[in-house]
Amino acid sequence: MEAFLLAVLMLTLTLLVNRTVCQLEIHFYRNSCPLAEAIVHTVSRQLFAADPTLPAGLLRLQFHDCWTRGCDGSVLIDSTADNTAEKEAPPNLTLRGFDEIDTIKAAVEAQCPGIVSCADILAMAVREGCNFTGASAYDLLTGRLDGTISKLEEVNMPGPSFSIEQALQSFQAKGYTLDDMITLLGGHSMGFAHCGFFLDRLYNFLGTGEADPTMDPGTLQFLMSNCPISLETNTNVSADPKVNINQNTTAPFLLTNSFYQGLLNKKAVLQLDQELAFNATTLAMVIDYIAKPDTWRKKFAKAMIKMTTEEVLPAGEVGEIRLNCRVVNNPSPAAAPVNNPSPPAPPVNNPSPPSPVAAPVKNPSPAPAPRF
Repeated sequence: MEAFLLAVLMLTLTLLVNRTVCQLEIHFYRNSCPLAEAIVHTVSRQLFAADPTLPAGLLRLQFHDCWTRGCDGSVLIDSTADNTAEKEAPPNLTLRGFDEIDTIKAAVEAQCPGIVSCADILAMAVREGCNFTGASAYDLLTGRLDGTISKLEEVNMPGPSFSIEQALQSFQAKGYTLDDMITLLGGHSMGFAHCGFFLDRLYNFLGTGEADPTMDPGTLQFLMSNCPISLETNTNVSADPKVNINQNTTAPFLLTNSFYQGLLNKKAVLQLDQELAFNATTLAMVIDYIAKPDTWRKKFAKAMIKMTTEEVLPAGEVGEIRLNCRVVNNPSPAAAPVNNPSPPAPPVNNPSPPSPVAAPVKNPSPAPAPRF
């Protein structure tokens, strides 16, 4: 009897988990907004050409969004007079890409008003960014709703000084495995890191008053020259210098497995990253990813699919298609934005179809059922 009840419970949990994923489909908008993905492709590529660092910024933006309340675009919402939003939480103060998401959203809205969610626009832009920077293309499921709740106090990101055990506990609580965690951290092969995230490794590692002795001396000298100790008392994020997070490459804005070689060379900027080379279990995966770059690219694509489908708002749940990614639709009078952000940039006209490298998946599933 107990075995039967356990089996029923496991089946119920499986159905509940799958219920969320089943609301998403490849080419969800093929009927309601057929040009949605082409528009995101075109505008994203224009933005990436103007700023090659943007894909890394958008990748981090989505990871932080998905970590809190799932991939619902809640990190894009501005604070209001009666609510401090996620983007004001300390781990999110250095996020960027908000203006660019506004630009893409405006282009899509010009073609299909009120159809495509901000959460999906972010997900599509990140997929474009991963493909643009060298990672494997992946089949992106769409059909997300935008969340209507964004609270600073709900943000609980794993910190850059976490131990492997602490970080794994955080990742597992979100449904990720050790394999997922190590694979996704490979995203640190590109982008920036602000000095405030690793200053302790340079001047007061573990309270010793000294630098982290495990760091490569040349890397340490470079980081100290760019991150002076006076920053320890500087709380102005905008004045916090930044360096390439991948100190082991001459191409710091490409998504490759070079991050893992940097761990063996003791050139990691963040303590959590470097710890991957000092743990027997994680070291084995690091060495495997160095030897097999294609393996990492394929697993990174799978990890991104998993990340973007966990905890999304399914049809029938509380959600909406935000007309402005920064503001929930029909907010209460007391919820006026604290700031008055400028309107989104004008849309790009006449988008070209996706290039072959980012071509949509063939044989799409049948047309989706209405979400509302």
